[in-house]
Amino acid sequence: MTMTDMYRKKIQADVDVIFSLLAQRVDEKQLALTREAYRFAEFAHRDQKRKSGEPYISHPVAVARIIIEEMGLGVNPVMAAFLHDTIEDCPYSIDEIRERFGDDVAFLVGVVTKLKKEKYKHSKQVDNFRQILSSVEYDVRAILLKLADRLHNMRTLSSMPSAKRMKIASETEYFYAPLANRLGLYDVKSELENLSLRYRCPAEYQKLEKLLADLQESEKPTVDAFIAKAQEILDANGVEVRIELRMRSPYSVWRKMQTKGCDFYHVDGKHYVRIIYKAEGTKEEKEVCMQIYSLLTEYFKEMPYSVVNYINTPKDNGYRSFHMKLLNMRGKWEEVHISSERMVRNNRLGCTAERTDENVMEWLQNFKEVLKDIAFHSDDNDYLEYVKSTFYNDNIIAFTPNGDSVKLPKNATALDFAFDIHSEVGLHAVYARVNGKLCSVKTVLHRGDCVEIGVDKDAKPEADWLGHVLTYKAKSNISRFLSNRPKLEYQRCQCCHPLPGDEVAGFKDADGNITLHKSNCPVAIKLASQQGDSIVDVCFEESEDFLFPVRICIRGVDRFHLLTDVVACITEQQNLSISKLVTETKDRIVETIVDFQVHSAKELQHAIDSIEHINNVDEVARVDIE
Repeated sequence: MTMTDMYRKKIQADVDVIFSLLAQRVDEKQLALTREAYRFAEFAHRDQKRKSGEPYISHPVAVARIIIEEMGLGVNPVMAAFLHDTIEDCPYSIDEIRERFGDDVAFLVGVVTKLKKEKYKHSKQVDNFRQILSSVEYDVRAILLKLADRLHNMRTLSSMPSAKRMKIASETEYFYAPLANRLGLYDVKSELENLSLRYRCPAEYQKLEKLLADLQESEKPTVDAFIAKAQEILDANGVEVRIELRMRSPYSVWRKMQTKGCDFYHVDGKHYVRIIYKAEGTKEEKEVCMQIYSLLTEYFKEMPYSVVNYINTPKDNGYRSFHMKLLNMRGKWEEVHISSERMVRNNRLGCTAERTDENVMEWLQNFKEVLKDIAFHSDDNDYLEYVKSTFYNDNIIAFTPNGDSVKLPKNATALDFAFDIHSEVGLHAVYARVNGKLCSVKTVLHRGDCVEIGVDKDAKPEADWLGHVLTYKAKSNISRFLSNRPKLEYQRCQCCHPLPGDEVAGFKDADGNITLHKSNCPVAIKLASQQGDSIVDVCFEESEDFLFPVRICIRGVDRFHLLTDVVACITEQQNLSISKLVTETKDRIVETIVDFQVHSAKELQHAIDSIEHINNVDEVARVDIE
């Protein structure tokens, strides 16, 4: 048999599988249209070959098989898979595809067709990635088609030149594998990661592969004994399960090595034990899972705090399972995942599993929020890095005191939580109680935290809040508030800190920015003597919209209630808020430093005058804030 005959036989086998699966799902009319799409693609690519020497049609056919067999999609994505390279590589237009096969197929083909421009806004690669992500606004199937395309290209990457392998493998690691992770396609994600490492660093990949194989062999007696005992316990109690050992992939181990800065031997969790059971419906799933957990922990010692219940609180990409660690017979912790057959299937299919209109719309809305966060936080230079970190980091789930769940990105704060509840809650947030403990609204939250937000109708966002939130909703609300707030038209000198009512002078620099100084400031005097033409008149008047931090030093003879009288003078008589107070008494002489905010020099002087009249106060002076 010639090589050409082998290629044709393989292509025909793939085509037979595709149409056999389709015949179980669609009617004759749809099946006929799909056959026409295949014939159209076969004719369009008739004179083209891949780098391997295979007829080019082998690629669209392989992508179509991934679409229907591995991702479980329907007839239109299969047709789009057949046709996805006809626009880019052949003399056909998207209008011809639309006329022959309909708007839906044309849309899917259009998304996966690489942009061709004389000038790209960012770069050819980044612009194409942005095009792919923007398609989720309409339909997630377009992204799945692109992932299937990339998966087959990675499976056949060996025929490419080394430079091309490096480019495609790096793209895959930075964009496509994280995207598959976010979609919950764990098998696709894992294969893309491993193929990426294999083609980028073949020697390192082979070394890790051998180390894992050797480890599996050396640990086999212990793991087999653990599995056998667990099986015996569950069989004895009438719980039907199958138990399997799952080795971590070379890429997974490599990534842990990079993250932790350690070698292979110091990476933990290089395998886990998966217990799979049958159950009808979600209620029985939970009951059987808890039964398995209870039976195993009666015999095996459980690592404290090792339980992670992804059944009740699944990951944002839909992953469900029950994780824990149990002590094996050799005194080592075994990571155990308990999953139903349905969970295993859904964890493999991710967002394509159990597709209903309601589920798809909810998933799309969540994904759009993630894309908004990426667009808001990243610029052209770090776009891919932010995509990678966002798509790999699992969301956390926090709870309101009423038990309502709130999904947030990893490292989100109580402010993100507040804005997710309602924009008004975020805008007027004052404090948080995290698991009952009083905390700043800037506190970083963790999975499972119970969060209560304290509000005050008079409270307003601070400028530094933008540095303590992650979500698009929080960022946009804070930015909108700050942009609508009145702004000073100049900067205050950081050495003299002028206040409204002080005698001031303004100095304009070459860029037109004005800096305000006290008239007696040494820097102002120097500037006026050397750059007098830069002096400008400035009206620096008191406004309710602006508060300025000040610091005073109080010295006096200590007595009972002296500090109470000082605090009352500032807060009760002046209605000003103290931000910091430090006091020290030595030999009955007390020195107190107070930081607070005022609207003007007049308000500050009034506070100073009031404090000076307090019994036993000897001296009050304004001091610089460092």
